[in-house]
Amino acid sequence: MEKQPCYHCGDDCGSESIQYDEKCFCCNGCKTVYEIFSENDLSYYYDLQTSAGSTPTAIEGKYDFLETERIVEKLTEFNDGNLQIVNLYIPLIHCSSCIWVLENLNKLNPFISSSQVNFSKKMVRISYNSQKTSLKDVVVLLARIGYEPYISLEDIDGKEKKVDRSLIYKLGVAGFAFGNVMFLSFPDYFDLSSSKTSGGEFWLNQYEVVFRWLMFAFSLPVVFYAGADYFVSAYKGLRSKILNIDVPISLGILVLFVRSTLEIMFDWGSGFFDSLTGLVFFLLLGKFFQQKTYSFLSFERDYKSYFPIAVTKINDDGTEESTQVHEIKQGDLLLIRNGELIPVDGLLYKGKAQIDYSFVTGESVPVEREFGDKVFAGGRQMNGPIEVEALKSVSQSYLTQLWSNSVFKTDKSTRFQNITDSIGKRFTIGVLTIAFLATAYWLFFDPSLAMNVFTAVLIIACPCAIALASPFTLGNMLRIFGQKKFYLRDTGAIEQLAQVDTAIFDKTGTITTSKQSTATYQGMPLTVEEESLLKNTLRASNHPLSRTLYDILSDHNIYTLDDYEEHLGKGLEGSKGDRHIKIGSSEFVGKEEVSDSLNTAVHVASNNAYKGKYVFHNQYREGVSEVFEQMSDQLQLAILSGDNEGEKRNLEKLLPKLTPLYFNQKPEDKLAFITALQEQGKKVLMVGDGLNDAGALAQAEVGIAISENINVFSPACDGIMDASKFQQLYQYIIASKKAMKIIKLSFLLSLLYNVVGLYFAVTGQLEPVIAAILMPLSSISVVGFTTLMTNLLGKKLK
Repeated sequence: MEKQPCYHCGDDCGSESIQYDEKCFCCNGCKTVYEIFSENDLSYYYDLQTSAGSTPTAIEGKYDFLETERIVEKLTEFNDGNLQIVNLYIPLIHCSSCIWVLENLNKLNPFISSSQVNFSKKMVRISYNSQKTSLKDVVVLLARIGYEPYISLEDIDGKEKKVDRSLIYKLGVAGFAFGNVMFLSFPDYFDLSSSKTSGGEFWLNQYEVVFRWLMFAFSLPVVFYAGADYFVSAYKGLRSKILNIDVPISLGILVLFVRSTLEIMFDWGSGFFDSLTGLVFFLLLGKFFQQKTYSFLSFERDYKSYFPIAVTKINDDGTEESTQVHEIKQGDLLLIRNGELIPVDGLLYKGKAQIDYSFVTGESVPVEREFGDKVFAGGRQMNGPIEVEALKSVSQSYLTQLWSNSVFKTDKSTRFQNITDSIGKRFTIGVLTIAFLATAYWLFFDPSLAMNVFTAVLIIACPCAIALASPFTLGNMLRIFGQKKFYLRDTGAIEQLAQVDTAIFDKTGTITTSKQSTATYQGMPLTVEEESLLKNTLRASNHPLSRTLYDILSDHNIYTLDDYEEHLGKGLEGSKGDRHIKIGSSEFVGKEEVSDSLNTAVHVASNNAYKGKYVFHNQYREGVSEVFEQMSDQLQLAILSGDNEGEKRNLEKLLPKLTPLYFNQKPEDKLAFITALQEQGKKVLMVGDGLNDAGALAQAEVGIAISENINVFSPACDGIMDASKFQQLYQYIIASKKAMKIIKLSFLLSLLYNVVGLYFAVTGQLEPVIAAILMPLSSISVVGFTTLMTNLLGKKLK
């Protein structure tokens, strides 16, 4: 009787198949999933891949525990009463159709706002309206469509999931079989079977056949268990019309197994079972080494490269001090200024909270919170200062995850192609061509060598070493930069940084420092009430000039403003009772500035009456002149400042001659300037303070925010640099260029290895098992080379 595959999952429907819509289903679960997809216009799922689904399991009552509020609170990473965000582990994610359906969950449940799949970790991040649907509803929906999430007690306890040890088990099986097959092959190694001595006759007549079939038995778990991942990966790649790296590997394993089995079946010889088991063992050994190294780099990245941001801590005596986010403890009282990121979950203690959670959720509508309400890490305060009591310490890995959230990744990747793109496909085509041509040649001249040549070519030419060069080099550079207080979003930022030919700098807060700047007041004296209101309004702002002036003014009682507003690129205004104050540009406060002003000034108006101005004497960062002098040799430079031309003379003395200086630049002007440069083919680096430069930082190939005791960096930036490391900026650019040279040298090393190896393989001088040993050794040599060279490069950085 002909088997009928299930239209949804592909399993055999058997004798009790279910017919629906002229299609065959193995169970009601698969039929239900098909109905759901059809009713919600998701039938394209089956066009992506035939029989792509999985059979839903019985779920009645299985997830009732998700109705418990305490459990939901622990499972969700964000929960403000209206919106909940949960990360779920879906073991059954395996192909493009899985990604497609899981990222279209909003069509199956309209109360799910978004869902994002992390294919490598088999995780899906789901945002949903908790007033309209529940976590249980979401999980049940996933189970019904065949993607049941794995939820364990470890998730509730917040512990790390158990490590997947399947690779270790497969490595053990392959190693055990390899050792035994080698032992059983001893008679062939010493040519005892062909010897005419009594010992040779003993081996030949009594046990040779038994030993050969034992070797066959040992090879079965190696091929069909230990090596199964290679076959699955190759099959999925071919089914998706992709020639991935596992195609030649699985082909080599299959050829060795079939050839060896035929040899013992027809008594042609003892086969190549030692080469076969050795090949899989050394392949897995190389993969194990790679996995371990990646894990190490991942640990370094996630837990040591915390954001170089500081937050203001309010002490018991009311004094304020700047502290690193990783030093925050439960119970600490934190001051969060306008535009600052909330670094830790906490309770609102004082102030009016309007929190923008777009950093977490992608939704930019501010959420109002009152005294005692819970606020979540990753939210940005948008309405003056608030005080928050920390509920727990900062999770650096969580902040790193937020920064890397794909919601905030711009389309820069569409303008940039990384160095390893398409290598796998081209290399695989080349290897297969060489393998078939060499085999055809040997079939004509010496058929006995043809199979060895075919297998050896497929193994020796594995591009693992080429594939490893870039991620290991750039991964190690990320770690090294992090140790030097230069934090990049991902490895792509290093590649792009190495290509920049133009550098644009903001002035205030970027090449100037607020720590040593001074200001003098000119105009009508301010009353005590006016100065107190000015101080409290400045307290809410993170602009470098505001921070400088706040520190200069004498102490006043701290109180909550009735109203506060910050006008980007213009100034601030605040009110308390019947008093109102404006601080900012002369135009903003309603006063025409005298044209001969040579210094940066901040003007003050009280109750719409102009009072005077604070004139700043900017202090430039140490080494600014040297940095610009070094960079001017290789890069085109320019200054874009939102201030007036008061500092033009000082800048002309400080910077290389003919450096373009542009003043009175609004945020949109900076963005337009960078866009114009890119239209001319320039690769632009933008360096700003992250306050008024978000658009420019996002538009540039690389956007770097300078951090100096503030907590306001933009998710648009590609890197964050501690202000104390400004002098080293050009050294970091040079290091990025050298890192790319290291990758190219690694490619050259790997290519040389492949050319030499292919020569011996094609000429029939290389046994498959030797090729399998050399392959992981080549990977180890490339990883060792890149690690050594990047570490040496890192030691030269200050």
